[in-house]
Amino acid sequence: MASDKQVTFVIVGGGIAGVTCAEQIASQFASDEVCLLTASPLVKTVTNFKQVSKTLEEFDIEEQPSSVLEEKYPNLKVIQSAVNLLRAEEHLLQAENGQTFHYKKLCICSGARPKLLYQDNPHVLGIRDTDSAQEFQKRLSKAKRIVVIGNGGIALELVYEVEGCEVIWAIKDKAIGNTFFDAGAAQFLIPSLEAEKKERSLPCKRARYTTDKTGAGQSGATGELGSALGPDWHQGIELKGTEQNSSGVHIEYECEVSQIYTQQEFLRSQLDTEKSELGLWPAYVQLTNGTIYGCDFVVSATGVVPNTDPFLSGNHFELAGDHGLRVDDHMRTSEQDVYAAGDVCTAGWEPSALWQQMRLWTQARQMGWYAARCMAADVLEEPIELDFCFELFSHITKFFNYKVVLLGKFNAQGLGQDHELLVRCTKGQEYVKVVLTGGRMVGAVLIGETDLEETFENLILNQMDLSRYGEELLNPNIDIEDYFD
Repeated sequence: MASDKQVTFVIVGGGIAGVTCAEQIASQFASDEVCLLTASPLVKTVTNFKQVSKTLEEFDIEEQPSSVLEEKYPNLKVIQSAVNLLRAEEHLLQAENGQTFHYKKLCICSGARPKLLYQDNPHVLGIRDTDSAQEFQKRLSKAKRIVVIGNGGIALELVYEVEGCEVIWAIKDKAIGNTFFDAGAAQFLIPSLEAEKKERSLPCKRARYTTDKTGAGQSGATGELGSALGPDWHQGIELKGTEQNSSGVHIEYECEVSQIYTQQEFLRSQLDTEKSELGLWPAYVQLTNGTIYGCDFVVSATGVVPNTDPFLSGNHFELAGDHGLRVDDHMRTSEQDVYAAGDVCTAGWEPSALWQQMRLWTQARQMGWYAARCMAADVLEEPIELDFCFELFSHITKFFNYKVVLLGKFNAQGLGQDHELLVRCTKGQEYVKVVLTGGRMVGAVLIGETDLEETFENLILNQMDLSRYGEELLNPNIDIEDYFD
């Protein structure tokens, strides 16, 4: 299928950033051919998009065959292939299927790959894309106990959703979910792990597509994973182990994995543990606090690394400290006419005092959309300013069946000692925390149906002096919206 193709726009990556970018460009340049390269047969699309407030967005993510995109945009061609080679100076990209693209503008949206604890260990599973989620479901259905390592979004969702299986959850922090909230919010959520699960509301009715063979989501010889899971990846797949009455979740705080043993290695080892007490398991995990657990398998949910490797050889990309492609405030990399968006890139501009980059769905969509606008502005030789979405960090998600809204410097990021916190907590109902500096609100965490997100967003954006309200700001008997609307 080797062929040379002249094309104005090439986008790499079938995740949210790549698809959003491709859709935006294809709709704006209807007479130009747009090529989207994706390693997976399925692409991620945004559905049910809702602008909740100035900066807060809610949306669902659907996996669809690429033909759906091509039907919607006749000038958009989706090529299922990974990238083999990029020669940025020559504006040339070669796909693994042999096709060569001579592009005018390229946007790299190749996402990130899991930071696996141990590569190529059959007892360690990373959850990142559809195929690995299905593999997890298959293994879990035969499991009595699993060990989950990590404290990010996927770990939080997973430990809550798993039923019929004992979960040992090892985290390196003093509290759960510290990427998203503080120890107070963690304490508010912990009882949900022990409580009876509420009956699920209506089942997820979205269309779901599956790959027709194992590993179809992987790109060629590299074995790179397909694009990342949606925020509700666990809906529609049953996460049940073999135990009728599982003993729930046991958390080991402030520890990491020091060693993972196979059954044979463990039985041969000189460890002092009374081996008969631990029983026979396919794998054994030794933690840095000295504890050893036998388990059926280990889930590595220890974050991601920007997937830049396929593009670096022979090029001069400037990388950020986290290995992401450094982009300026027009989403341009250091290579001419090469842009990047989503998890693969790192914001290299001086950010707003109320914004920070986090590799989340909302930012992948925003960056993909904005990168497309920047590419278009460059082609049309029009000026463009940094989009308003980068003014204030905002994110809506769900943990432990609670709505969670994060605004601004929600964890007092970068504020040092120069801040104060106000907290309101109603057990089992809501947790509200605001971060103030110099009497002005700079961040908030809202857990539960608080209905405060729009008011707090306005207070953060307006930077109004709230000193005179003191703790009355969170008095539940005062309708705060009346004060500030």
